[in-house]
Amino acid sequence: MSVKKPRGAKEEATKQAGRMTREAWIDAGIDALIEEGIANVKIQVMAKKLAVSRSSFYWFFADLQALHAELLEHWLTKNTSPILERALRPAPTVTKAVCHIFECWVDPSMFDPRLDAAVRSWGQVDAVVRGVVDQADDQRVDAITRMFLRYEYPEEEAFIRARVLYFTQVGHFTLGIRDGREMRLRLLRPYLLSFTGRLPSDEEVESFTAVMRRVQPDS
Repeated sequence: MSVKKPRGAKEEATKQAGRMTREAWIDAGIDALIEEGIANVKIQVMAKKLAVSRSSFYWFFADLQALHAELLEHWLTKNTSPILERALRPAPTVTKAVCHIFECWVDPSMFDPRLDAAVRSWGQVDAVVRGVVDQADDQRVDAITRMFLRYEYPEEEAFIRARVLYFTQVGHFTLGIRDGREMRLRLLRPYLLSFTGRLPSDEEVESFTAVMRRVQPDS
């Protein structure tokens, strides 16, 4: 009479991998990066939170560095692509164009400030990541510069205005400044004047106000 052998570790990992997805591991990595920093993006810790064995990780990634690459790619897609798209979006005035970019920063579905801050912190301890962050910043500033150029600003002025606009917002997020929705709306008109040197129309202010109240209904 043969004795049934216990299920092996490989079989168990296969079963767990069938219940898991690559995206679930990426999401777990993003959560860990935001909440605890890159030093705590660890396979064992994520596996525990996902209620799977750590061996199931290797069905989707060759190693932890492969997951790191996916986290950076997610950040680029999530937080850079919308800014580039909005900076290219046609608008009748520069103040309206800036409002398009502002929409990225008030709509959490388009830009994740906590993720941005977490990746920047990661870049402080990893030169390769810092290079990726610097390149992304250059892309964002270049897109905003080209936006200002469309409204006939001199080249150097367009570049400086783009840097002031962009790095003011990055600093706002990095420092964790907690201006409420109504304060930000109250300051919208003077901010637009400061960033562009031109006064926005009432319609532009009202349109952005409606957008912000829609995406931040409880702020």
